[in-house]
Amino acid sequence: MAQRVILNCDETTRIKLEQQGYHFVGTHRHSAVKTCLWLRKSLRGEGNCYKGKFYGISAHRCLQMTPSIFCNQRCIHCWRPLEAFNLNKERREAISWDSPEEIVEECIKEQKRLVSGFKGSPKTAPEVFSEANQPRHAAISLIGEPTLYPHLEELIEVFHAHGMTTFVVSNGTNPEMIRAINPTQLYISLNAPEERIYRKVARADYWNNILQSLEELSNKKGRTVVRVTCIEGLNMVNPEGYAELLMHAKPDFIEVKAYMHLGYSRKRLPRAAMPSAARVREFAAAITHYLNAHGSKCGTAYRMVDESEISRVVLITSSRSSQPTLIKVRDG
Repeated sequence: MAQRVILNCDETTRIKLEQQGYHFVGTHRHSAVKTCLWLRKSLRGEGNCYKGKFYGISAHRCLQMTPSIFCNQRCIHCWRPLEAFNLNKERREAISWDSPEEIVEECIKEQKRLVSGFKGSPKTAPEVFSEANQPRHAAISLIGEPTLYPHLEELIEVFHAHGMTTFVVSNGTNPEMIRAINPTQLYISLNAPEERIYRKVARADYWNNILQSLEELSNKKGRTVVRVTCIEGLNMVNPEGYAELLMHAKPDFIEVKAYMHLGYSRKRLPRAAMPSAARVREFAAAITHYLNAHGSKCGTAYRMVDESEISRVVLITSSRSSQPTLIKVRDG
């Protein structure tokens, strides 16, 4: 009999996740979809998330999902209950994985069901509701590490076959999968300038894998991003070290973003670990300075071009990318 891996976490955690809005899909329940705050705001005409500001994504047309609720790191700043979903190699090999086709079909079906509840609201414009029923973007970033799903390359292709764009956000621990996949935009999270700090932040031992993934990023033909999550008092040090690593990756974009004091991370970090928007801007400026000071090593210049103060994130772009407005994702 196929294994229902969701039962490998404790029942209390599973119920709590469902109460928080996670909707498990597929036969083996290792995939999930969830509507976010910005989707609800976008439906009501109350704003859009920073991905909309930076890349042109309409939040009400964005399907936020994961093909793997599991993760192989235990990052101290993660707002998810990762203690319940940590996945080692032995456990990964024991999982029965659903097909990409099943996951995509059920995610789209569940997204439409979730959005249907907004139809009767006087704040929801009919044309916006109609668009929301035709998702045009898959954010493969909800919970867990998507590269643990062995059929991620095919999953992306199935989303694309449905006329959707894809963002994949990875921790970079599986360079072979980074090499294989071709989403519309590929993110790698970089949360330390060197291995000693990485071990404190991620509580894992994949630093060499992450270095390999950064090198793989430099060879990708699609759009690439490195996201630096800033934690006050822990990893907002050595901007030159970050710049050295970024020069190996040569990303089109760099997002320097504050850790947010939310969810389960509040059990691990104090509120003071969440830097202000001004501190994030200052740190992003320092990274940009060192990138350009050593620009000959990566053959491109970088500059700060935008920010979202509410999300405490600054966007840095490569000179290869021109203005981000010129390369926005098409929503349909």
